Amino acid sequence: MQKRQLTKTNLETSLLGMGCMRMPADGDGKLLLQDAVALIRHAIDGGISYIDTAYNYHRKESEIAVGMALQDGYRERVILTTKLPGWEVETEDDFDRILNEQLTKLQTDHVDYYLVHSLYSDLWQKLGKLNVLAFLDRAKADGRIRYAGFSFHDELPVFKTILNAYDWDVCQVQYNLLDVNYQAGQEGIRLAKEAGIDVIVMEPLRGGRLADKIPADIRAVWEAAPQKRSPVEWAFRFVADRPEVKVILSGMNTKEQIDDNLQIFDRLTPLTEKDLAVIKEVQTLYRSKIKIGCTGCEYCLPCPEGVSIPRILALYNNITLFDDLEGSRKAYAELMAKGTDQSACIACGICESKCPQNLAIIEGLAAAHAVLS
Repeated sequence: MQKRQLTKTNLETSLLGMGCMRMPADGDGKLLLQDAVALIRHAIDGGISYIDTAYNYHRKESEIAVGMALQDGYRERVILTTKLPGWEVETEDDFDRILNEQLTKLQTDHVDYYLVHSLYSDLWQKLGKLNVLAFLDRAKADGRIRYAGFSFHDELPVFKTILNAYDWDVCQVQYNLLDVNYQAGQEGIRLAKEAGIDVIVMEPLRGGRLADKIPADIRAVWEAAPQKRSPVEWAFRFVADRPEVKVILSGMNTKEQIDDNLQIFDRLTPLTEKDLAVIKEVQTLYRSKIKIGCTGCEYCLPCPEGVSIPRILALYNNITLFDDLEGSRKAYAELMAKGTDQSACIACGICESKCPQNLAIIEGLAAAHAVLS
């Protein structure tokens, strides 16, 4: 397993990290605790030393599973990360209450990294008013957390603001061969490096879609490459090629996935010029399949009529990006059942006036509805 040195903390971590958001569950989505414990321990035994969980994962049971898994000496073998759910915080006292609850679930007296979870502009402003940074200082001082960071879901200007607001140790961003300029993107990764802040990457396979929802023409490019690699390996190699990235999180939910990924990370080497040419061809093909260039920034929300604008446009894109007409229609049917589909749109134009990319949203929603419904 390849390892990388964390800049500010002098800790060494496995490049592959275990994300505990997609662990084994039953048909109703309930976490299978014993199966999850076995899976986490299998990952650690295989060489993974970075474990990532959060307060809300698996209906608030992920931390319980991680805490169980890290007994019997496993805690000392890993860097443990969990996250502060800012949406649960209403008063300053909630910071301590939630962290103490998390430590109880995790069966530990401290976490190595504590990330302010899923930050976007409004949530950042809310937490700022509640003195979240003072809380982080206090929790570090009393030993409940060793290092502080944040995970991010907004646009680059917001990322810059948050990055410069505190002496962060780490940031967690979405990055993959399709989402190069999405949210913080490659520019955010560069800025983090300049600030001495380590980068943890989430969604390197875009929720698995870069692994198992691959259009035929893109699969043909992968198969014709001089180096024979699976689409999963190509996707991981793309992210791993950035030295600023210290951990690549993967939401593995079977032992077979863990074993496959361990083998990939054991044989990683820098990308060659030929490799980069293959990846560029794939990226160009993916971009050509995008119906409407929505990045999911959600500046168009809230829609006064309740239309799920970014979700609808994402489903529309997924038809051609991932050959997923059936899945997209099924998901759209759920929006129709809730009354948040395009049929609720009255073409008021408020969304278009807010869109930073000046997209023809009304036209795009209508085109999406015509196909998805």
